[in-house]
Amino acid sequence: MVTGQRGRPRSFDRDAALDKAMLAFWENGYETTSISDLTASLGISAPSLYAAFGDKRKLFGEVVAVYGGRYADFAAVALAEEPTARAAMERILREAAEVYTDPAHPPGCMVISAAVNTTSEEVAEALRQRRAASVALFESRIRADVAAGVLPAHTDAGALARYAMSVLQGMSQQSRDGATREELEAVAELAVRAWPQ
Repeated sequence: MVTGQRGRPRSFDRDAALDKAMLAFWENGYETTSISDLTASLGISAPSLYAAFGDKRKLFGEVVAVYGGRYADFAAVALAEEPTARAAMERILREAAEVYTDPAHPPGCMVISAAVNTTSEEVAEALRQRRAASVALFESRIRADVAAGVLPAHTDAGALARYAMSVLQGMSQQSRDGATREELEAVAELAVRAWPQ
């Protein structure tokens, strides 16, 4: 007979808790997701949340890392795998249309939507840096294409990289406003046509 097992609490599943917190932040944004929202979503007490993650900001930092690895790395992968920046951009926009409208999770990009109206300068800056790193990655790839003669020598790599990110950010917001995958794919197709030849 096994003793001491009755009433024993199940062990804390950190990965499952991060998934639940990610969905809460993704749906509501950083600022409007309260500690009570998080404890209700995770099914733990506030002291347990603080013991496991430190505080709301630290929990959000972990959530952003999980989100990046699961939902946002498609851009870096496309930039690494596609033969040109244009081909990478076309793939990124097509995949964004799919990811941003997937009914399995809230619409849009969490890194973009979670930053709206945040009063935490630390959180806002961390998300700005993440978006700036994406622009820099795009710009580097575009510069490589200019150097290789794939793009015209007069191409403004910085402006083109910001254009690409602006389209992605706009697609994220459009999905939150109810745009369908097909509608976003149409936007992606128009954006790619504007790419310099």
